[in-house]
Amino acid sequence: MRHLFMKLHLWERHLFKWINGRMHNRFLNFWLFYLTHLGGATSTIVINILIWVLAPEPWRTTGLQALTALAVSHIPVAIAKKLYPRMRPYLALPETNTFRNPLKDHSFPSGHTTAIFASTVPYMLAFPAMTVILLPLACIVGFSRIYLGLHYPSDVIAGAVIGSCVAASTIALWM
Repeated sequence: MRHLFMKLHLWERHLFKWINGRMHNRFLNFWLFYLTHLGGATSTIVINILIWVLAPEPWRTTGLQALTALAVSHIPVAIAKKLYPRMRPYLALPETNTFRNPLKDHSFPSGHTTAIFASTVPYMLAFPAMTVILLPLACIVGFSRIYLGLHYPSDVIAGAVIGSCVAASTIALWM
């Protein structure tokens, strides 16, 4: 079993270095630096509050569901960051490309990825046609976290799973 974990760890490091190093170019540097903020607290909270307050039904209810999922999703993220304190890649791997003011808290799981999936899944479930826009957007935010040197691929996958599961549970339990 230990051998399998070592293999997975090496494969993940290789994938991280490929995304963070070999894929770097001016176009992606510009776009991913800005798009990553769509998964940040300010964007996810403000966008969902605006939809909840200003949009007509059924958008209003979906906005409130997304806000609820967003709030609840940070509980497992906070717990996981305490239980599995993983050093961010740019701190662990000296040749990592990163940008100004990188985060210094623990890497696992990705909070930005959790937030974007918790925020978008309710809209995808309520309005399936929006999935063609929202799913790629959420995946780009997750990808940007690796590209910017802030998370390993497993951090992003865990964030996507947590955000999606909390959002789906929120919708399922909604009264």
